[in-house]
Amino acid sequence: MPQAILTRFPLRALVLVLLTAGVTALSVGSAAAQGAPKGKFGDWDMRCETPAGASREQCAIIQSVAADDKPNVNLVVIVLKTADGKSRLLRVIAPLGVLLPAGLGLKIDESDVGRAGFVRCMPSGCVAEVVMEDKLIEQFSLGQSATFIIFNTPEEGIGIPLALAGFKDGFAKLP
Repeated sequence: MPQAILTRFPLRALVLVLLTAGVTALSVGSAAAQGAPKGKFGDWDMRCETPAGASREQCAIIQSVAADDKPNVNLVVIVLKTADGKSRLLRVIAPLGVLLPAGLGLKIDESDVGRAGFVRCMPSGCVAEVVMEDKLIEQFSLGQSATFIIFNTPEEGIGIPLALAGFKDGFAKLP
């Protein structure tokens, strides 16, 4: 996969993050508990809510996962379309204390996809976010599993598995 997708967080994506701050309510804290449940697609839950000031409902497919060997280390993985419908975002909330300069690594079916930088930390965790290009959506749709990698120290990477079952159907149903 071209490293441009996850290696560096592009400036236009940073601007997009700032413009889409209104949908942060879907991704803050216990994201799986926020928004009304609208469906289940394999391992993914669809949740929807209308952000303050928005004219229509915003939906996301969400999965909360923990490291196999460290159940206290978990991630919330959120995929959504922006309110204007022009972009698709992959947003991952990692626990506080992750090594920010190392970023968030991603492998899909053992193929290295790249890394994304963290864009902000909040009391609920640190957020990495990328615009999902068609190739990444295809990898998520056709893949069996993904592994997100966070770092507590430069030497200690923690792999957190994510099942991709249901991603394709859930993504197709996002408004």
